[in-house]
Amino acid sequence: MSIAQQYIDGLKNAYIRAGDLSAEEWIHFESVKHGISAEDEIKLLEMYPEIPASLVELLEFADGTYWRKYGDEEIAFYFLGSDVDEGGYPYYLYSAQQLIEDNDMDYGDNFADLFYWYEEEVAQGETDLFVDQRIRSDGSRCEWLCFSDCMNNGGTSSLFIDYTPSESGKKGQIIRFLHDPDRLDVIADSFDDYLKMVMDKNFAFIQPEFF
Repeated sequence: MSIAQQYIDGLKNAYIRAGDLSAEEWIHFESVKHGISAEDEIKLLEMYPEIPASLVELLEFADGTYWRKYGDEEIAFYFLGSDVDEGGYPYYLYSAQQLIEDNDMDYGDNFADLFYWYEEEVAQGETDLFVDQRIRSDGSRCEWLCFSDCMNNGGTSSLFIDYTPSESGKKGQIIRFLHDPDRLDVIADSFDDYLKMVMDKNFAFIQPEFF
């Protein structure tokens, strides 16, 4: 069984275990969602030839949960987690169209101020850095793919696949941005490792108070 299928099965079980309301949320989600179209999958693979197979497989199950319109209904469904609040903070999965549109985003420019102050910290010999040293701070060479925003519509935290790490990083590592105070951290060496991390935390972001 693939890591993506393990994740989907575990996610379903976690929703059901969390109680009647969360189980109803999952049942409703399964009744309306559909997977990525063949056309979008081809476009996605052409645009991002190194996109993780496990991410594509998740999209084949559900083509996004971040204010994604399925038929006449718009869905905002918690599908992913991270290390924030010991895994208890929920995130949405971007759709194929959102990933395709993300190709135009310049995250090096978006985080230019953060990178600038990080370089100032390094120059001053600081050790408590707010940009993980496995992340390249040269914004002109920053190639990231944002695949998820948090329950606060991305205002607090977002998740990225990093294709241009620093010399100490790994291509394909997962970056988590967290706001206030702003910081960028590597939370997994790969997308598969990221899914394993969320599973190891027992899908802690599925909490009864959110439903």
